[in-house]
Amino acid sequence: MNSRLAARIFFLRTPVYVIMPRVNSLKIVENPDASEWDHFGAACGGHLLQSAAWGELKARFGWSVLRLALARDDTLIAGAQILLRRLPLGLQFAYVPRGPIVQPADQNTVTALCDALCAAAKRRGAFALRLEPNKVGGWDWRSARATWLPANSVQPRTTIHLDLTRAPDIILAQMKPKWRYNIRLAERKGVRVRVGTADDLPLFYRLLQITGARDHFAIHAEAYYRAAFELLTAGDCARLLIAEFESEPLAAIFVTAFGGEAIYLYGASSNAHRDRMPNHALHWAAIQWARACGCVRYDLWGVAAKADALQNSDEPLTHGLYQFKQGFGGQLVQYVGGHDAVFSHLQYALFTRGLAWRRGGLG
Repeated sequence: MNSRLAARIFFLRTPVYVIMPRVNSLKIVENPDASEWDHFGAACGGHLLQSAAWGELKARFGWSVLRLALARDDTLIAGAQILLRRLPLGLQFAYVPRGPIVQPADQNTVTALCDALCAAAKRRGAFALRLEPNKVGGWDWRSARATWLPANSVQPRTTIHLDLTRAPDIILAQMKPKWRYNIRLAERKGVRVRVGTADDLPLFYRLLQITGARDHFAIHAEAYYRAAFELLTAGDCARLLIAEFESEPLAAIFVTAFGGEAIYLYGASSNAHRDRMPNHALHWAAIQWARACGCVRYDLWGVAAKADALQNSDEPLTHGLYQFKQGFGGQLVQYVGGHDAVFSHLQYALFTRGLAWRRGGLG
């Protein structure tokens, strides 16, 4: 198959399995089957944001999606899901959230994958490719042939991981005493946690609106959360948990499970009965569900952009979020952060100046 025909096939709306030329004895595969991709990603401890369902979610809301993999003997050994977005001024940006996935993590494979990702992004007109690896250490993807520039992270840079391989009583014992007390207090005060359904999504969105207004952060449109629920619960790898008191909803969280990791993805709460500690009850229920799913880790999903900002009481939202999440007894981790491979320095300069203007950095 020549390169022109392969490109025409790729742009069809229905994903197809396109085998590209070999690189260092490895086959480059574009858009492998979604179930094959997820099996590979989950087996290698890949992140939810690299799953096919997450790609479909982003595709419904303005992104184009390309899954690119390296295969040896028809077995996937490395890959990444690239999200592409058309920006103002005709700019095209490529982004790999919490990826790539490499197994085994030898440097030759890393280099071959990074080269293939950069080539694919350039072919699609991207001025830059941002990698945001799901790594706190390990193989050095930055030593690949591309020049990688440090960049702002899109996903939370610092988070807390809770070890779920321990028995429930040990998990409780390693929480702060006040957190153990609050979990039991919620039960004594009549808080009950139930599993939500699609019929509860309007309720969940109302709670998100209350929380966003109270804590001053933006939320997606309701259709986004409905699509996330539809796609991520389809494989029984997500739960909407709702805490109630006498049938009154007090708080809710949306938790996912993929690749042995559970993630607290979205959370919301009302302003009523906060003394009944519904959020503590929700996370304890989520922890138990995640362990039942076979997850070995619970990611509390972001506490600050940088670890050194966590103790800054002058930033009450960040400080309070950290204080709440670290009470569950997990380990603070910081990812390597975003890095950009730049293909057009002029367009990249326009992009970075535009971001600075949006943040007020030019005034």
